Amino acid sequence: MPVVSDRVRDLHARMTLEEKLAQLVGYWLDQNGTVAPMQSEMAAGQQDSGQLPEITRHGLGHYTRVYGTRPVDPVERAAWLWAEQRRLKRETRLGIPALVHEECLTGLAAWQAATYPTPLAWGASFDPELVQEAARAIGDSMRELGIHQGLAPVLDVVGDPRWGRVDECIGEDPYLVGTIGTAYVRGLQEAGVHATLKHFAGYSASAAGRNHAPVSAGPRELLDVYLPPFEMAVRDGGARSVMNAYVDVDGVPMAASTEHLTGVLREQWGFDGVVVADYFAVAFLEVMHRVAADRGEAAAQALEAGIDVELPTGDAYLAPLTERLRAGLTDERLVDRAVLRVLAQKEELGLLEPDAFADEPPAEVDLDSPRQRALARRLAQESVVLLANDGVLPLAPAGAAGRARRVAVVGPNADRPEALMGCYSFANHVLAHHPGLPLGFEIRSVREALAAALAGDGAADAPEVVHAEGCTVEGDDTSGFAAAVEAAAGADVAVVVVGDQAGLFGRGTVGEGNDADSLELPGVQRQLVEALVATGTPVVLVLLTGRPYAIGWALDGEGPRPAAVLQAFFPGEGGGDAIADVLTGAVNPSGRLPVSLPRSAGTQPYRYLHPVLGGPSDVTSTDPTPVRPFGFGLGYTEFAYGDLAVDPSVDSAGSFEAAVTVTNVGAVAGTETVQLYGHDVVATVTRPVVELLGYARVDLEPGESRRVTFRVPTTRLAFADRRLTRVVEPGDVHVWVASHAEAAPRSAEVAGTNGAIRMARARAEREVAGTATERRVLTVTGGVHEVTAADARVVEVKVTAP
Repeated sequence: MPVVSDRVRDLHARMTLEEKLAQLVGYWLDQNGTVAPMQSEMAAGQQDSGQLPEITRHGLGHYTRVYGTRPVDPVERAAWLWAEQRRLKRETRLGIPALVHEECLTGLAAWQAATYPTPLAWGASFDPELVQEAARAIGDSMRELGIHQGLAPVLDVVGDPRWGRVDECIGEDPYLVGTIGTAYVRGLQEAGVHATLKHFAGYSASAAGRNHAPVSAGPRELLDVYLPPFEMAVRDGGARSVMNAYVDVDGVPMAASTEHLTGVLREQWGFDGVVVADYFAVAFLEVMHRVAADRGEAAAQALEAGIDVELPTGDAYLAPLTERLRAGLTDERLVDRAVLRVLAQKEELGLLEPDAFADEPPAEVDLDSPRQRALARRLAQESVVLLANDGVLPLAPAGAAGRARRVAVVGPNADRPEALMGCYSFANHVLAHHPGLPLGFEIRSVREALAAALAGDGAADAPEVVHAEGCTVEGDDTSGFAAAVEAAAGADVAVVVVGDQAGLFGRGTVGEGNDADSLELPGVQRQLVEALVATGTPVVLVLLTGRPYAIGWALDGEGPRPAAVLQAFFPGEGGGDAIADVLTGAVNPSGRLPVSLPRSAGTQPYRYLHPVLGGPSDVTSTDPTPVRPFGFGLGYTEFAYGDLAVDPSVDSAGSFEAAVTVTNVGAVAGTETVQLYGHDVVATVTRPVVELLGYARVDLEPGESRRVTFRVPTTRLAFADRRLTRVVEPGDVHVWVASHAEAAPRSAEVAGTNGAIRMARARAEREVAGTATERRVLTVTGGVHEVTAADARVVEVKVTAP
């Protein structure tokens, strides 16, 4: 049994079986449209919300998405919620309020709430401190509305960009996912809202990138790739809630995996929070996985494995489980274990206090405050990735020499605010079912934002901005090409904005249930770009997407190509302005790819963390080398690296230091994301040829230098050995600093004796001083030792004067 307070034990001791089970389920007050898999089928039998007193006569564990299922006025809804919580306290025998949970993956998923960049953009920022600050602001809004638990962050590690839920993920590197995700957990929980880690575990490894498909990942891959971000968020972030993954791994559904939900999560990591089911996941044990004969058996399997709360409803944990318990087929102690955890969570959140909901509900709220808007825009600015630039960017402002007199802004995503937001934004998740309703917050499209930025303060010589759609995101209609080509041909520069429309289950091109069998841009968008390039006008290609697409033709293809390429992963309500800021040079781009840019769909799944056999070779005609590697990103200045030093000794804490001097050798201020990589030279199992050990964002003025020092625990080099025990083995490790995962000495020429090197032009599109530094060898000594320390994953970074 979990360790709980005397108050919780006393409350539990007074509960009937019906009251216990009521605490283990949710009730979905409003169901409007489809926002969960198989929702219409699975929730068809739910009781009507008009009978709430009867439905909740024994109490209730969760209210499911009170604000986030349909557009509701937040003040009116808060008034209803406070009244409902007071009713539960007054009219149920034990007087326990319900816990309220909501989605918060791109900000609170509620009408009128600020919409932040999607998590893939968090990863592109490489800025955990900013993500934590944004999460705190999101949590503050949630707490103000009486929301206790947020269903975020997603800690699935991307392995296949064909998967529709890639935009919900942070990146393809476990350490990046873990550090950014842990920062989000800390921010949300600082606000008093419990974060829910999802989807535990292996969801993103589904076969061929298909949602809910089986997972064939081996136990070592789970241990080394998919589990570490969750461990970081539990051990280092103190996450209070975890949600299971829908998938089965090697034939065992995660919703019924005692090995993972109890053995790994609780017994190994010491997690003492609550595990909640992904929506309908318990019933899916019968319906989809077919490892249970009926709902009662599904409930028993999930409860025994460690799922404490069934969401979004009590389809299995109420009547079907009651029947099994009464028949003696399931041990009631499993119910007691879960109830104690749930009550302990409610106590921690203040729901068991006598004065809970004694205060008045908010009389007014601002869910899109200046603070929220500033954070959303700043995170969007830091997440924009410049992939190529022949000098056309930044666009010269009004009054400057060489400014454009006429700018064409074209493409299907140029003037659509919805194209800036991810699948779990309220706009694309819920409002899509309510056409005609306003978004409820301010958001400018790329066209609107760029026109305003180019106009400046109303300068007389501001360029004329013309617009043409060209085509839609989906479909094969090319009738709009002529107008777009005409607009581009008559302009000094053309900005073409293409990409995705996020949605769910067939509504859109990316998002939950919108998996892809091709990584070409949807519809006829590539043809539109090529037609615009053929005009001879310099073309700036801007991608607003939820996944990386195969755009090698735009970056490295033969013949005419766009003059510049910008990648933005659903940058949210401030995204249009952030892109305009980058295009005009008001912001120097600093985003880095959190996922490799694929060469083709046929080379997937691919992750930069591959052993030698996972890379290109002369024994296969298929080249998996990405078009742009993990960590890649250009800016409007250049940086040089020098004086790499790796301390070959390991201190008493089991850490080593690596330091490098970074200098801005360009003419404008900029931010360099310094990345520390390593490679275990010889190990008892195959290891990746390159692995991220740490990273740091460094802001530098022209000519300024900084010394960046990484203090890295050797446990960052841990892996699962042949016994499936995570260990650190003695031996040599190559360590180097670089600006992306492929910037390694094996593909570079040494330029000088200070450790700085110059990458080949074919690798980096342009010569970049200091793209990497020469490799140094660290020797880890001592016997094999198992990794158990709670802080084993933390890398300390210090930035000082050189």
